Amino acid sequence: MSHTSSVPAAAPESTAVPPVAKRVPTRREHHGDVFVDNYEWLRDKESAEVVDLLKAENAYQEAVTAHQEPLREAMFQEIKGRTQETDLSVPSRKDGWWYYSRSVEGKEYSIQCRVLAHNTGDPVADWTPPSVEPGVEIDGEQILLDGNIEAEGQPFFSVGGAAVTVDGNLYAYAVDNSGDERFTLRIKDLRTGELLPDVIEDIFYGVAFSPDGTRLFYTVVDDSWRPYQVKAHVLGTPVAEDEVLYQEDDVAMWLGFDLSADRRHLVLSIGCSEFSETQLLRFDDYDAGLSTVISRDHHILYEAEPFLLDGKETLLLTHNKDAINSMVSLVDPAEVTKPLAEQKWRTVVEHSNDVRVNGAGVTSTHLVLSVRKDTIERVQVLPLAGLGTAAQGAPVEPAFDEELYTAGVAGSDYEAPVIRMGYTSYFTPSRVYDFVLPTAGLPAGQLLLRKESPVLGGYTAQDYVATREWATADDGTRVPLSVLRHASVRQDSRNAGLVYGYGSYEMSMDPGFGVARLSLLDRGIVMVIAHIRGGGELGRQWYEDGKKLTKKNTFTDFIAATDWLAGSGWVDPSRIAAMGGSAGGLLMGAVANMAPEKYAAVVAQVPFVDALTTILDPELPLSALEWEEWGNPITDPEAYAYMKSYSPYENVGAVAYPRIAAVTSFNDTRVLYVEPAKWVQALRSVSTGSEPIVMKIEMDGGHGGASGRYVQWRERAWDYAFVADSLGATELLPGAGLK
Repeated sequence: MSHTSSVPAAAPESTAVPPVAKRVPTRREHHGDVFVDNYEWLRDKESAEVVDLLKAENAYQEAVTAHQEPLREAMFQEIKGRTQETDLSVPSRKDGWWYYSRSVEGKEYSIQCRVLAHNTGDPVADWTPPSVEPGVEIDGEQILLDGNIEAEGQPFFSVGGAAVTVDGNLYAYAVDNSGDERFTLRIKDLRTGELLPDVIEDIFYGVAFSPDGTRLFYTVVDDSWRPYQVKAHVLGTPVAEDEVLYQEDDVAMWLGFDLSADRRHLVLSIGCSEFSETQLLRFDDYDAGLSTVISRDHHILYEAEPFLLDGKETLLLTHNKDAINSMVSLVDPAEVTKPLAEQKWRTVVEHSNDVRVNGAGVTSTHLVLSVRKDTIERVQVLPLAGLGTAAQGAPVEPAFDEELYTAGVAGSDYEAPVIRMGYTSYFTPSRVYDFVLPTAGLPAGQLLLRKESPVLGGYTAQDYVATREWATADDGTRVPLSVLRHASVRQDSRNAGLVYGYGSYEMSMDPGFGVARLSLLDRGIVMVIAHIRGGGELGRQWYEDGKKLTKKNTFTDFIAATDWLAGSGWVDPSRIAAMGGSAGGLLMGAVANMAPEKYAAVVAQVPFVDALTTILDPELPLSALEWEEWGNPITDPEAYAYMKSYSPYENVGAVAYPRIAAVTSFNDTRVLYVEPAKWVQALRSVSTGSEPIVMKIEMDGGHGGASGRYVQWRERAWDYAFVADSLGATELLPGAGLK
């Protein structure tokens, strides 16, 4: 069928009958409100009856979508055909070595490598990465870890952290073989290739050696998957004797650590999305233990970086004290021992209602700043000389030539004359730059392009268009949209459209290149990425206006984005689909209840659709951490009533739901499979429409799906084929597609 036809193609009549789960009423009572849940029994993962039902769901989904298989295969081949499979990262320098990864055609996993660096005395030359070409042997290359060998015979493989000692001799790496994000840590002696006897089980992300290489720091999670302990392992001693450096007992606080930029301190970060606390440990005075920078009792959200400024111990604070969008200050360590009101802080970057400060770090010569302005992430650098005084230098920002892009610091080394940056836009593939830090002789600095990810199959950015548009929400708020389309699509109200959103946790849906997305645009689908409230695109207030008791703004903003698209002249309003994942899956469930007639299809990926049940159970993974996002319905009747008024599962009703696909994994620890499993049963039991409602469940993967790249491409092709088929946009535009 041609892309100009204005009626979605009906799926070929499938004779498959959806599985019907038995009803076992479970009473849930809170604040005097009773909810009877007929499908809560599906939570029992060990039950053969539950597993049989999930398999029946997959069989039904396979039958209903069987006709999409050729389209899925075509999209998979398009993704594969545009991806250079033998690809290499740009080496990054740490101490005396250049580190990089290789991926090899036909292999699922990357190979971690390194090669010796040289010091000639020319700083920029010494920090110019060696050229690494596919298929070209590099003299002296060492393989640290070959993921393909490690993954052999395992159902799943993922690395959750790696670290090398300063002398370059020992390599620690953490591996997960089940998808549950619990890792086993091993240490390899790179001089001999032998593994040390030290093996640490069940650790979380985050691994670092002390500068002298005698200790290894790591994080442990509690039963609800919250990182709550930082432990220190002394090499060669029994793991059972590992010291708990710090334990966080508040279930609503998250814990992580890093080394300071100059590696003189271990920096512990404890916090939630509303306030935080930093604890410091000096390596040159290890036994003195941890010291607190600003107590959490002050309810300030901040990050602290200890460094030497003109030879003096100084703390760099990025904080929201009297600054909703955050600001940057300097403080003398002696000051933080005083009561907060008496402390003297020196302003480096003042507060602005238009600029959100995301973070700050240091090199030996510069302050490196990450800010967000006009929805776009930017990087700025200021000289350390004169910092925090009247003589402070002006910020320098590397200049890029696109309107919508994402640029961020991808790594910096304390001693380096350059910072590594990542750059991408909707139609510019990922680039790696080194930005030479400004000097007297080079006041604007210099951008050096190290690599642009190649895109094969005759890709040219000129074939596509990305524009910034604005939808108007019910309350008059202007909501930014990124509108993506193939350049040959005409504004004739006949095309298909897809609206994508997330809108939670102050996460921004920043411009980024995606090979898979081209398969939708090449079929004439106009894609809108809706930068709705609850995200971080327009600063901290944008987030505050889409959480807790203003959460519904997230959903109504998404519907406003849909209305913008329907009235834009780009699409036929009857040919619009919606897609979102995780908290964006909650968004999908909410808009399906609120405006089912506006969508021809909805794809909800690992969807958080039974949010209230989950958050009411403090034993479930990550629940306590959710209270600051949604409110605490256990103790607060208002939060309970508000959540109950939008939670997708409780609000399914007798309406004609569009075609719906819920996509999930049996082993996901973040959004349990039971949520979509209950949701699809509830939807089918009340929908007055005739469109199929299916659930696709991966029985081996975790929250990100399966682990190998080919499997991930197939999963993406499945989701996109479901959308394209539902919208009757299955044929490539003339001249589009792989060349």
